[in-house]
Amino acid sequence: MISGKTIAITRTKEDAKEFIDLASQENAIPIPLPTLELVSKGEKIADDFLDSIKEFNPDYSVFMSPKAVKLLFDVAKNNSKHHELQMAVANTIVVAVGPKTKEALESEGIKVNHVPNRYSSVGVGESFTRLNAVGKKVIIPRSGASTEFLADLLEKIGLIVKEIYLYDVKAFSDHSQWKEFTELFLQNKIDGIVYTSVSSVQGFFEIMSHMCENKDLLKNLEKIQIVAIGPFTAEELKKFNVQTKVADVHTVHGAFDAMKNIFSLA
Repeated sequence: MISGKTIAITRTKEDAKEFIDLASQENAIPIPLPTLELVSKGEKIADDFLDSIKEFNPDYSVFMSPKAVKLLFDVAKNNSKHHELQMAVANTIVVAVGPKTKEALESEGIKVNHVPNRYSSVGVGESFTRLNAVGKKVIIPRSGASTEFLADLLEKIGLIVKEIYLYDVKAFSDHSQWKEFTELFLQNKIDGIVYTSVSSVQGFFEIMSHMCENKDLLKNLEKIQIVAIGPFTAEELKKFNVQTKVADVHTVHGAFDAMKNIFSLA
């Protein structure tokens, strides 16, 4: 039973709202861990994206996170380019990696044409395979910390890909928000951790390297149930010698269900 278990998730309190609600409904104790900070590439990102649309003339636009959507459209609003951005994106066939990204786009007045069955880069690739989009052009606004996997996958399928980097990510700088977690962690009072991205794994280990000794970190992690939201996150955890269960559905809800199943079988 997950009731009474203390489960951390590598997201800010704001971004972890869905997880907090799910955990609270099951009488578990959620702890949000802000692992990352976004560092915008600056006020030029909306203009750069619009210029790229004009020059590249893409058939498709692919959005890989709600953060990318919000950042791009917020900058456009600040620069009085919101309507121009709406029109530019609307003139493409829009793909959202998952329901949260779709919701973010729709809140900006953008109709989403496709959401993959699997909410991941692999799922996006599967969608394009079914669309018979060989030779078509795709633009992807995303994080500068993203891997080359998606672009390589789409190019192998036969698409022409242009990525626009809107922001970088770095480890969260305010370590005071980690004190409660670290105290519980060192007392073996953390029962589970959900890791939500490759970058969040990197941020977690960078921050925890300042909070405790590495030997204590690895020793205590062995006693905790770990869930990765998807296979790339799991691969990143393996680099730190952390074994993990991968959520069947690559969403927060799917990760919570995976954690719940672990405790139901314990």
